[in-house]
Amino acid sequence: MSSRLRRSFVLTTLLALLLAVSGAAALTGHAANPPNTKVAGIDIDATTIPQLQKLMDSHRINSVELTNFYLRRIRQLNPELNAVITVSPTAHAEALAADKARRSGDHRPLLGLPIIVKDNVNTAGMPTTAGSWALAGSTPGDAFIAQKLKAAGAIILGKANLSEWANFRSAPSSSGWSGIGGQTNMPYVLDRNPCGSSSGSGVVAAADLAVAAVGTETDGSIVCPSGANGVVGIKPTLGLWSRAGVIPISANQDTAGPIARNVTDAAVLLGAATGVDSHDAATAAQAGHAFTDYTQFLDANALKGARIGVWRAGTYDPALVGSVVEPILARTIAALKAQGATVVDPTNIDLSAGDELGALLCEFKSDIATYLHTYVHGANPVSHQAYPQTLADLIAFDAAHPNLEGPWNDLIFQLADATNGRDAACAAVRQATTPPVQAAIDQLLAANHLDAIIALTNGPAWPTNDNPNEGDLNGHFEYFVGSSGAAAVSGYADITVPTGYDAGLPLGITFIGGRWEEPRLIGLAYDYEQATHVRVPPLFIPTIGDALFPGVPNPAALMRAQRQQAAHGQRDLVARLR
Repeated sequence: MSSRLRRSFVLTTLLALLLAVSGAAALTGHAANPPNTKVAGIDIDATTIPQLQKLMDSHRINSVELTNFYLRRIRQLNPELNAVITVSPTAHAEALAADKARRSGDHRPLLGLPIIVKDNVNTAGMPTTAGSWALAGSTPGDAFIAQKLKAAGAIILGKANLSEWANFRSAPSSSGWSGIGGQTNMPYVLDRNPCGSSSGSGVVAAADLAVAAVGTETDGSIVCPSGANGVVGIKPTLGLWSRAGVIPISANQDTAGPIARNVTDAAVLLGAATGVDSHDAATAAQAGHAFTDYTQFLDANALKGARIGVWRAGTYDPALVGSVVEPILARTIAALKAQGATVVDPTNIDLSAGDELGALLCEFKSDIATYLHTYVHGANPVSHQAYPQTLADLIAFDAAHPNLEGPWNDLIFQLADATNGRDAACAAVRQATTPPVQAAIDQLLAANHLDAIIALTNGPAWPTNDNPNEGDLNGHFEYFVGSSGAAAVSGYADITVPTGYDAGLPLGITFIGGRWEEPRLIGLAYDYEQATHVRVPPLFIPTIGDALFPGVPNPAALMRAQRQQAAHGQRDLVARLR
């Protein structure tokens, strides 16, 4: 890899990590005896939403039983996982009401099903904090997507932990850490990092803390925690889900989306929250492209005759992690071919144009202030002062409360605050960044007659590192594996599905398509999922050692060993000279 390409790779992966990468005693024996996922003889982990609805219609199980099951799981597992920040005080009453509605003939798609949403989505009756004490106790009304989920019958059981401020505060950072929620831990190996920023949402789905979850993404924050936790995540086309009432990084890239244990459930959730919102102009473009039922596109033969491109360059460094991830990618490609797909390998999406981070910094300064002015009012119960209304106020809060918001710095906040916000220069940076990526994807799909492009979603989860000078990957971002930038910058759709394991750590494969291509991607992903059945439930293993990836030594440990060896050799040389 050339020095210029390596620098570009490191900058790209650093950005992806900044955005994508947000009961202990009782868990000790879980590797040998994982928690039971059965209720009334039904294995909840292996049961889809449509199957649950049929079981509830036939009185095999009801919403109260299901809600109580998840509340017990949260009490049992969350002290170690830190995946849930808040539990709804009205969940039991809502479950009773849902069961009554079902007896009256109500058959809404999410009726009586407990869903957990990321704690940057406004949800009435529960605080919405982005994990920060600066917004502690802030309780705005429902975001549009929360309204839609409730209208479909869902019980919003609680709020999921996240990388604080969607991982757009500090550099370095530890994905899944927030001041309020602490460090989220992934359920396959507890001392490994769940990726982020929708860390809690990924863990919620994987560990059966709710039927499904909602995450948000600016770049990688849905797909990376989904891949790392062995579940399915959909990053929708920008404008398919409303962004109103969601704590932002940038309206130019932000979107919420579903995270679930299987493609079927992700498709149900996706359709339930679509809709044109008068408070989000981007949603007007979905007319003629959106569906309330995406399960109609679940096609076990979708790969037959499909043409799939393989994107490798820039998604991982083959010299560093190729030995770990390439065998899994090879098995993925073999499975696609076995299902009748034609695989075009390699293809490439050029992400070199523009300045994604520069655009996000200036957009964030304006967009976060707009959110705070619109939704956050009154006094903070922690500071007993008015809630912050600007990015500068947030920086001041962190500086005044290092005991709550340490040990991480505010570097990203500070860089964003140093910009002029959404001015003409900011708009020019965005214009130089997004259209070239859209054109690159459109041209690649058209020139090769591709139905989708695949790329590895993530590498094996790295050990969580709370050192504020190192953070994720011990600061060695060149080891990062990820492909989120294409769909994130373009605003197009992608979906990740489990594709393999390395020493028990899940890896995902991402299907990337064009604008409004959710139906096609869901079909392809479903066919792959049904043909391979890769996912297995987590075992809550405490540790597998501190290698960065199994088979790839921890670079920080290597550097320490090299320094110790050099010091030892120096001492020997001094001794001989004496």
